[in-house]
Amino acid sequence: MSNDNSDTTHSNKNDATVESNVRPEYDIEIQKIADYVLNYSIDIDSPNSADAWNTARHCLMDTLGCGLLALRFPECTKHLGPDCADQLTPNGARVPGTAHRLDPIKAAFDIGCIVRWLDYNDTWLAAEWGHPSDNLGGILAVADYISQQSVSRNHRPLTMREVLEAMIMAHEIQGVIALENSFNRVGLDHVFLVKLASTAVVAKLYKLPRERIMAAISQAIVDGQALRTYRHAPNAGSRKSWAAGDATSRAVRLVDITRRSEMGIPGALSAPQWGFYDVLFSHTNKDLSLKPANERRFTFQREFGSYVMENILFKLSFPAEFHAQTACEAAVILHPRIDDRIDDIEKIVLTTHESAIRIISKEGTLANPADRDHCLQYMVAVPLLTGDLMAENYEDDYHAQHHVLIDGLRRKMIVEEDAGYSKDYHDPSKRSIANAIQIFFKDGSSTDKVVVEYPIGHKRRRKEGIPVLEAKFRASLATRFIDSRCQDIFTLCSDQKRLEHTLVHEFMDLFMAN
Repeated sequence: MSNDNSDTTHSNKNDATVESNVRPEYDIEIQKIADYVLNYSIDIDSPNSADAWNTARHCLMDTLGCGLLALRFPECTKHLGPDCADQLTPNGARVPGTAHRLDPIKAAFDIGCIVRWLDYNDTWLAAEWGHPSDNLGGILAVADYISQQSVSRNHRPLTMREVLEAMIMAHEIQGVIALENSFNRVGLDHVFLVKLASTAVVAKLYKLPRERIMAAISQAIVDGQALRTYRHAPNAGSRKSWAAGDATSRAVRLVDITRRSEMGIPGALSAPQWGFYDVLFSHTNKDLSLKPANERRFTFQREFGSYVMENILFKLSFPAEFHAQTACEAAVILHPRIDDRIDDIEKIVLTTHESAIRIISKEGTLANPADRDHCLQYMVAVPLLTGDLMAENYEDDYHAQHHVLIDGLRRKMIVEEDAGYSKDYHDPSKRSIANAIQIFFKDGSSTDKVVVEYPIGHKRRRKEGIPVLEAKFRASLATRFIDSRCQDIFTLCSDQKRLEHTLVHEFMDLFMAN
């Protein structure tokens, strides 16, 4: 009996002072992502494969167009180019709309930076929101680099079909994890999912085996994650415009490290005390109360497929945070009805959903363009006054000229939540982004309440939206290239089969600045 007690005491002592050093299998979530990028066939396994490929093509057009538009803004272009002024990179990855040839890590940053700068590329809204086309920075930089290297060695270059496939898969990884896992509620920025998704698909482009893909994913998880504070009052600033470029670039770097036989961290998510779940994800997504350690895990509403690309939201009318898109549409509708009665307005009631209130409803001085394009009231005031909303409307010079009128309207705005709007925002069968505006005048009269449930970039409005997307793409091409080049690019991008068979480096040739 005494020997049994002795053994128990010794065991308890060891439990308190010695850690088990049995190396685990990779976390099941890491295995799930790796197996998806390696084994899922969009043609065979996707019930809507044609829709997925076609939407990916439109997404490519829209994303590159957003990048070209951003090149008009010096605050964006100052970030571009080699880290060392005299650095030359033979067969380097190209940055669309520029003459830069860079190593793929910096090229990924630059492409990601221009894509996200104007807050005009696609959006995914769920428990977490974000912009899955941010992943194109890493995808396109690496694909261009691999293709040029392959041609120089007489090997097979990559095709644009492989780029589109990587886009579909990156959208799916980022978007499916975002469906039920809120990182913003624990203070983390959504670009963590950009880094995670880019790492997985870039590793696939490099044709790494399963264990190496899992190792790379684990590196992205333990890498340290960005805080959301640069997106919110009172610290909103321009980092939010290059944060995704930084994330997709970091993914390329981590894959490069892993390609050099760097070991992975199998328990990156689940390790007690030191893993992602315990350190950074220690609250439930619904009410922020602490959960038992074995329940602090990502939850998955659905298996990985091509759902996210098929249902992605495009920003087609306004370079504005997506929760405000329908509010901006409503404001444009109301503009001609109130244009000659601005001084008679007593109050403006904005009815919206909970996420918009939490993210973009703010009062007080707006310090910079990044602050303004994440302010619901500012984004409504400008189209009420002008009938439109453009990127230039956020710039300091525009604000300096018009802030008296804009701020006057902002002070008259009352923001209210409609519980039905919030419910439909999360409903998988709807995923609406509803906003409504009603304007009341000093004489007691009012406008009708203008309600817009689904923005023009929503899947429910695809037929109406695609011509707008194509017009947006044509206009963006015209800001950088001569007419004949614009037509060549648009013709190629309008032909699904031809685009898919185009070699990546030849596609990128078309986007080089003269």
